[in-house]
Amino acid sequence: MKILRKADPRPDVDPGEVALHARNVQFDWADTPLHWMADEPIASHLINSLNLLLPEGERMFCAAYAEALPYVKDEKLREAMLGFIGQESMHAETHDKVLHEVLAANGIDPMPYVRQAEYLFRKTLGPKSVEGRAQRQVMVERLAFIACLEHFFAFLGDWVLNAELEKFGADPRVADLFRWHGAEEVEHRHVAHDVAVYFGAGFVRRSALMTIVFPIFLALVFRGTKYMVHQDPSLPDLGYPRLLKRVLGSMWRGALPGVPSLLWSAVSTFNPRYTPESVGSTAQAVAYLAASPAARAVAS
Repeated sequence: MKILRKADPRPDVDPGEVALHARNVQFDWADTPLHWMADEPIASHLINSLNLLLPEGERMFCAAYAEALPYVKDEKLREAMLGFIGQESMHAETHDKVLHEVLAANGIDPMPYVRQAEYLFRKTLGPKSVEGRAQRQVMVERLAFIACLEHFFAFLGDWVLNAELEKFGADPRVADLFRWHGAEEVEHRHVAHDVAVYFGAGFVRRSALMTIVFPIFLALVFRGTKYMVHQDPSLPDLGYPRLLKRVLGSMWRGALPGVPSLLWSAVSTFNPRYTPESVGSTAQAVAYLAASPAARAVAS
């Protein structure tokens, strides 16, 4: 099967407007290595740390959108939101299985970190016991927060679709997991932005939130990486400074997105003319989703 990687040209045939829908996928995680990029154990842990955050984060996304749906009168936007909810629900379910069938199977106990993610997304970022105008403002704040995160997920989705992970000895199943997920993030990248704008989260509000969301997101991923490395008996228990040095090395080799591209991606959202359409290629995403081994396994 042909994998769309950085070396491949992006499909140049615009598929036009795409109706969002959840795709069933099937992964066999038996004997999946913890260091799924054999030559890059630290990068493997950093990307795997997303499995610790994504299930609870995406459940929060779905809950916030379910809360917002009754207020949406635009049928086209409602349809996109329902497709978004379906895709995010499937992402949460699939990454949740990785926690037990890959991480726990390889001696990593994910639950202490997962419980912290539950508190963050259910309590700190969940609905509040307020009423009236305050309740709506809290909901809009959550929708704007989701829009900020979805920008980075689309950026990461575009990166993983074009990264040459195979040259680092990537396990094809894990590579497909993140490329399938990343392709759907690129496919629905406009939804969270459109929803935030529909509910009145203007440019200033979104920009202010981005200055908070960007460093928090990086810190959570880095902390998750440290957690994974700490539990991995095959690696030294690196402190944060040494771990950062190793992460930067993986970035330089191309096993992770680099700091300049991450920063530029964040800065791009401060342009008043910013649009999510500039992040990734719908044509490339749809082409990968049609070829994903996990999606084809269900279809066959």
